[in-house]
Amino acid sequence: MCLLIFAHNVSPQQPLVIAANRDEFHARPTAASDFWAEYPELLAGRDREQGGTWMGITRQGRFAAITNYRDPARTVPAPRSRGELPLNYLTGEQNPGAYLARLAPLADEYAGFNLLLGDGEDLWYFANSQPEQAPQRLQPGIYGLSNARLDTPWPKVDRGKRKLQELLASDQALDHERLLEVVADRTLADPAALRLQGLAGDMDELLSAQFIITPRYGTRSSTSLWLNSGGSAHWRELSFDDKGAVIGVRDKTFSAGRPVHP
Repeated sequence: MCLLIFAHNVSPQQPLVIAANRDEFHARPTAASDFWAEYPELLAGRDREQGGTWMGITRQGRFAAITNYRDPARTVPAPRSRGELPLNYLTGEQNPGAYLARLAPLADEYAGFNLLLGDGEDLWYFANSQPEQAPQRLQPGIYGLSNARLDTPWPKVDRGKRKLQELLASDQALDHERLLEVVADRTLADPAALRLQGLAGDMDELLSAQFIITPRYGTRSSTSLWLNSGGSAHWRELSFDDKGAVIGVRDKTFSAGRPVHP
């Protein structure tokens, strides 16, 4: 149950602003975000089980993030790992639209996913939960994405969008502490609000907080990121243990110039 709250071309000073949580089983081996030895331009975390990533950015301003699509009816393992989708985009040269056009016919080879791709100018969204849905170039705005389709009004999503809107409307300068608060709420959602979205099980309530804490599964990391109009990227990743305590911090600030597409 991951969560991404983001603003695309809402502020002229920060064309991309993101607050994100990665939720995963605590036993799954993971490497904290860093620049990869084999891809020195890429800053991302690494899933040590399958080798892919869930979110990353390059020094050329290419951005990608993925969440699982929650569908209890589709539980059969897929032949390919979803984590390769953001990684292949980030280490390639195609623009988001071209990459997604190439991916769309192969989308059924993966379990359900939501994929965000950016290039420092445009931001695109694609999900394989509805095969007839074409890749979508997003208009400027504030968006929320968890484990349903983009902007599905789950309480944690709506809460995050309101927080980000208030943050960007304030007079205070953007910083990592305030941005991470957008996805830091550990309060469970009202069961009545969950039922309105068809989320009525005990597990739905347990996973309804923005920040999830359980002994086996929970929020493993929170990432704040923004791109400045001048071309700099600001990234912070906090890693957490199974009690929700911080066990690691990664801060990176670097130039992320706009790439030239082939």
